[in-house]
Amino acid sequence: MKTNNLFTVLLLLFSFTASTAQTTDAIVEKMVTEANDNSQLEVLAHELMDVVGPRLVGTPQMKKASDWAIATYKKWGIDARMEEYGKWRGWERGITHVDLIAPRVVSLSGMQLAWSPSTGKKGITANLITIPEVADSIAFQKWLPNVKGKIVLVSMNQPTGRPDYNWEEFATPESFEKMKKDRDALEDSWRDRMRKTGFTSRTINQELEKAGALGIIQSRWSNGFGANKIFSANTKKIPVVDLSLEDYGLIYRMTENGDQPKLKVVAESKELGTVPTFNTLAEIKGTEFPEEYVILSAHFDSWDGATGATDNGTGTITMMEAARLLKKFYPNPKRTILIGLWGSEEQGLNGSRAFVEDHPEIIANVQAVFNQDNGTGRVVKISGQGFLHAYDYIGKWLEAAPKDITKQIETTFPGVPSTGGSDYASFVAAGVPAFSLSSLSWSYWNYTWHTNLDTYDKIVFDDVRNNAILTAIMAYKASEDPEKTSREKSVLPINPRSGEQRTWPEPRSPERDGGKIE
Repeated sequence: MKTNNLFTVLLLLFSFTASTAQTTDAIVEKMVTEANDNSQLEVLAHELMDVVGPRLVGTPQMKKASDWAIATYKKWGIDARMEEYGKWRGWERGITHVDLIAPRVVSLSGMQLAWSPSTGKKGITANLITIPEVADSIAFQKWLPNVKGKIVLVSMNQPTGRPDYNWEEFATPESFEKMKKDRDALEDSWRDRMRKTGFTSRTINQELEKAGALGIIQSRWSNGFGANKIFSANTKKIPVVDLSLEDYGLIYRMTENGDQPKLKVVAESKELGTVPTFNTLAEIKGTEFPEEYVILSAHFDSWDGATGATDNGTGTITMMEAARLLKKFYPNPKRTILIGLWGSEEQGLNGSRAFVEDHPEIIANVQAVFNQDNGTGRVVKISGQGFLHAYDYIGKWLEAAPKDITKQIETTFPGVPSTGGSDYASFVAAGVPAFSLSSLSWSYWNYTWHTNLDTYDKIVFDDVRNNAILTAIMAYKASEDPEKTSREKSVLPINPRSGEQRTWPEPRSPERDGGKIE
């Protein structure tokens, strides 16, 4: 080759490389600018959390949420659809009102649990009774007729409504230690009391219902001011209501001290028969490798004690905002970008497990899955999930993101595969490179995870904005990567609990006909 020709080739190669780098930098820069200057996160959060509301599987709100998401994607020019995978017990929450009417009148703070049977508009009025100390399950069966016509209190009365951090700040060290010791003794005593009944907190409600109780009151404190866990009722005919720690303590003490408290409980709800369960999917079709996929993942459903803002409204709007950025500045990706908003994650990863089971042709060709589902905080941890070469591609994609977003992220490679916890585990079990974008806590466990306080005001939008930018850039780089990701698995370490070598999790089938009380 002549010297002039060689120089020309090298010049063209340099120009192409520089142009590619400039294009890459330009796309990233445009997405970052748009996300910061024209964020849609606040709008999405208001429309989803405030207007649509909680998204309990089997409720009309879950369907409304899907319709809203599909319409929103359509506005952005993104194709979207609802994909059914099973069915669930249909139910809709109504008004809950709990009043102490004797020995004095007080309106109490509480709500019926998910799938609670309705009292009707008239409600129920009854005296209260607590779970007794008995010698054994035989003695408990003999006591059971006492609940007939009464409302039963089934939770331990908390000795303090102050979280430990509040005690630690203000109490003397001696007082703090004494409180913890007394509380531990009370909890041990309560566990022993429940054990002797022959039932657990999950099974006792149905036994009380069979014995003629009119209703059940519980209080599952979440160890934070004003925060209670709100789950499901597990009864067929009688209502189950959760009361605040403060009000539960009031009526529990009254009952134990012989003050003969009486409650009126109105817990309206509707049974809607069997309804479809579904995932909400959106796609930006690939141009060069349309049969290969980069998946943005978050679960759409929530519990309904509040509006599911940080579990997992923030994950949902992160993926939707990332999709908007990608569609605007990267409308023709090399690989198809699929956004999966999964249904019924809270009941066992059902939506994502169904997708994995129903779409082997997609699962075989997934480049990467990025999942976000542990609160409103900025991403601070990414694990390789046991994929031997995860560092090679995750590390490379992360380099494209601004340092002010990645500087706080700790990575662990190759890591170990997750066996559950969120939807990425459904993909990992199938051998797909799927990664959790794990977030800073923001007191998630105590204050918002499955509680009555998981509302719009708990969202930290600066952190969520960072996550949307990170997700969009990672998806862009994964789509552009000239190489397919390796699925080679690492040799897993010894489990310190069992002393045995860890094994890769097996794929599990979803529950496709759920919500029934046997």
